[in-house]
Amino acid sequence: MTLDEALAGGAPPIVAILRGVTPAEAGAIGAALVDAGIAMIEIPLNSPDPFTGIAALVAEVGERALCGAGTVLSPTSVEEVHAAGGRLVVTPNTDPDVIARAVSLGLEAMPGFVTPSEAFAALAAGARRLKLFPAGGLSSRYLKAVREVLPQGTGLWAVGGTNGDTLGEWLDAGAEGIGVGGALYRPGDKAEDVGARAAVLVAAWRAYRDDAQREGPR
Repeated sequence: MTLDEALAGGAPPIVAILRGVTPAEAGAIGAALVDAGIAMIEIPLNSPDPFTGIAALVAEVGERALCGAGTVLSPTSVEEVHAAGGRLVVTPNTDPDVIARAVSLGLEAMPGFVTPSEAFAALAAGARRLKLFPAGGLSSRYLKAVREVLPQGTGLWAVGGTNGDTLGEWLDAGAEGIGVGGALYRPGDKAEDVGARAAVLVAAWRAYRDDAQREGPR
């Protein structure tokens, strides 16, 4: 599954971030997320044994969700994500070598940026989607302003301090989606608790979507 396919199929524009998840937990938590409606999941590489965790996640939900890694900092790590079956590469920075390697392997690259200069450098390296990070330290107005100078079709995702309460604000500003970490999962959380939080988050998105459809373009 690609990110385009997930969104076209009606998946909420939400990437679940499982920072700190262990390989033994990854499958069950991934299944709980997918059952709640989440179809995009990343395991940051500063989690315990992350590549084994990604492989476990892919084995459990890879046919129903786009799985991959976050906090990817080197081309070698991109290759290990690919070998584990991951198809999503999310970074906290703009490293053209990391982006280019992900693109060359046919993976979805979502590099992190703050400034317009970083955004254009990421696009030049082959990215089609960008992660505004840390979004919570900026604002939806900032995302909207940056979006106005980027090429049409560039997908901006707000990550860092985002949750169901702020989802609509970011989407109204032109974000394609958001990434949610601590509001969904913290190390040690049980799968059923993560699934319950995910269901609330998906319900918030559906309410936003339904309101937007009734009201028309915002």
